[in-house]
Amino acid sequence: MNDAVPQGSKRAARRWYRRVVLGLFTLFAVSVMYITNELMTQRYTETISNRSELRLALYSANLMSELQRNSVVPQLLARDPELISALNSQDYSRSTARLMSFVDEIGAAALTLLDSEGRAVAATNRNELGVNHSDRPYFVDALRMNRTVYSTFRMDTGAYAFIFSRKIESNGQVLGTIMVEVDVGRMERGWAGVTDAVFVTDAQGKIIMSTEPLWRGLQERDALARQPASSAIERALRATQSWAMAPAEAYLRGEAVLRRESRVPHQGWRIVNFTTYDSVREKVNGILALQVMGFAIILAVSFWVMSRQTASRLVLFQRESAELRALNRRLQREIAERERVEKTLQVAEQTIAQSSKLAALGEMSAAVSHELNQPLAAMKTYLAGARLLLQRQRPEEALSSFQRIDDLLERMGAITRQLKSYARKGSDAFEPVDTRAAVSTALAMMEPQLKTRSVDIIRTLPTEPVMIMGDRLRLEQVIINLLRNALDATKTSDNPTIEILLAVGDTVSLQIRDNGEGIENLDELFEPFYTTKQPGDGVGLGLAISSGIVNDLGGRLTARNAADGGAIFEVQLPAYMLGQAAAE
Repeated sequence: MNDAVPQGSKRAARRWYRRVVLGLFTLFAVSVMYITNELMTQRYTETISNRSELRLALYSANLMSELQRNSVVPQLLARDPELISALNSQDYSRSTARLMSFVDEIGAAALTLLDSEGRAVAATNRNELGVNHSDRPYFVDALRMNRTVYSTFRMDTGAYAFIFSRKIESNGQVLGTIMVEVDVGRMERGWAGVTDAVFVTDAQGKIIMSTEPLWRGLQERDALARQPASSAIERALRATQSWAMAPAEAYLRGEAVLRRESRVPHQGWRIVNFTTYDSVREKVNGILALQVMGFAIILAVSFWVMSRQTASRLVLFQRESAELRALNRRLQREIAERERVEKTLQVAEQTIAQSSKLAALGEMSAAVSHELNQPLAAMKTYLAGARLLLQRQRPEEALSSFQRIDDLLERMGAITRQLKSYARKGSDAFEPVDTRAAVSTALAMMEPQLKTRSVDIIRTLPTEPVMIMGDRLRLEQVIINLLRNALDATKTSDNPTIEILLAVGDTVSLQIRDNGEGIENLDELFEPFYTTKQPGDGVGLGLAISSGIVNDLGGRLTARNAADGGAIFEVQLPAYMLGQAAAE
C-alpha cells in the first residue's frame, strides 16, 4: 500500500506533464500559423501592389505611344499626292482603296477623307461614305488651324472616338480634311484580358476609356455605384478585405480593392487601375495548409508514442495486480479478517484502476478531438478554395497552391525585375535620356521578332551613360523602326548580322548597320510613301516618321551604303552633359 501512493503520484505527474507539453505545443503551433499568416499576407499584398503599379505605367506608356504615333499620320497623309489629286479632280474611285492600304500599317481604327464641304468622300469604314461632318469640331477646327487638331466626342454606341485631323491644301487652296481615328478599343480589350478594371478620365474627371462599358461617360464615384453585383470584380473581392495588411485604398460596393492612379501626359488625362486581392488568400492558405499538415503529423506521432507507453504501463499494472491478488489469497488463509480487508482493498484498487483507465481514455479522446478539429477545419477551408478554383477552370492555380509555392514566388520575382525597366512615365517636356537604356528597351521590344530568325546582334555601347535631352518613348520608336528595317534587309543574307554602335563626343552618334543588299535610292529614302517592299508589306512611312522625330529632337537621321555591303543608318543628336542644367 505504501508503494501505491508514489506510483499514483507519478502517474498524475506524468498526466500533468503531458497536458503542459500539449498546451505549449498548441500555443507554439497557433503562434507560428498566426505569424506566418501576417507576414505572408503582407508580402503577397506588397507584390500585388508592385505589379499593379508596373502594369499602370505600361498602360500609360502604351496609350501615349499610340496617340503620338497616330498624331503624325494626318501630317503625312495631307501631303499624299494621290489624295490631293483626287480632291482636285473630285474623282474618288481609288481614294478608299488608298486609305485601306494605309490603315493596317498605321494601326488606326479608321481613316476618312473629307472634302471642303465636310462630306466624307473616302473612308476605310464604307458606312461613313457620304456622311456630312461639317458641324464636327475635328472638321471646323482643322480648317481654321495650320496644324494637326485633336478632338474627342462620344458616339451613339456610348464609346468615345479620339480623332486627329488636318486640312489638305494645294497651291494655297483648302481642298479638304484628312481624319485619323485612334484605335483605343484594341487597348481596352488588352487591358480587360490581364487586369481587373482599368479606366481613363479626361481633365473633368469623366471616364472616356474603360474595360467596363457601363462606366463610360460617368464620374468615378457614379461608375463604381453602377457596377452590377454579379460582376467578376465583386465576386473576386468577396472576403478579401480582412486579409489586407494596410487600410483599404478604395471600395467597390462595400468591398476593399487596391486602387492605383497615374497621370497620362495628354489633355490632363488620368489612368486608374483596380486590382483585387484574390490570389493573396490562396497562396497564404497553401502555406498554412502545409504547416497544419506538419503539426498534425507531429501530433499523430506523439499520440502513437503515448499510446504505446500506456499499453506498456497497462501490462505492468496487470502483472502487479495478479501478484497482489495471490498475496491476498495467502493472507486470507492466515486470518479471515485480514482476508476480508484484503478483499475489500482488492475491490477498491480494481475500481480505482478502472476509473483511472476510463479517465485517461476520456482525456485522450477529448485532446484528440480538440486538436484535430482545427486542422480538419483549415483543411476543409483549403479544399473548398481549391474546389472553387477547379470550378472556375483554373486547375493550374489549384495545384500550385499545394505543390509549387516556391516556384511561383521565384517566377513573380523575375517579370518585376523585367517591366521595372518600363516603369516610367512619359512627359510632354524633354528630359535627360540615357541612350543606352533606350537601345536596351528597343531590343527587348524586338525580342519576339529576333527570336523567329537566327540574327547575330553585335552591340558596342559605352560603359558610362550617354545622355541626350529628348523624349525616351519617341527615341525608342526610332530605334525600333531602324531595327525592323535592318531585320527586313537581312532576310536574304546567309549569315544575317545587325551591328549597333553607340559613341559620344560633341554629339551622340547611334549607328545601326546590317549586311543586307544595301540601299538603291538614297535620295528618296526618307520621303513619305517611298518603299522598296512588296505591295502590302509597307507604305513607306516608317523612315519618314523616324526622320521627323529625330528632327524634333534637334538631330538628324542619315543613311549610306557600307563599303563591304549592307546599309548604315546613323542618328546624330546633341549630347547632354549632366552638369549642363545646373550651369544654365
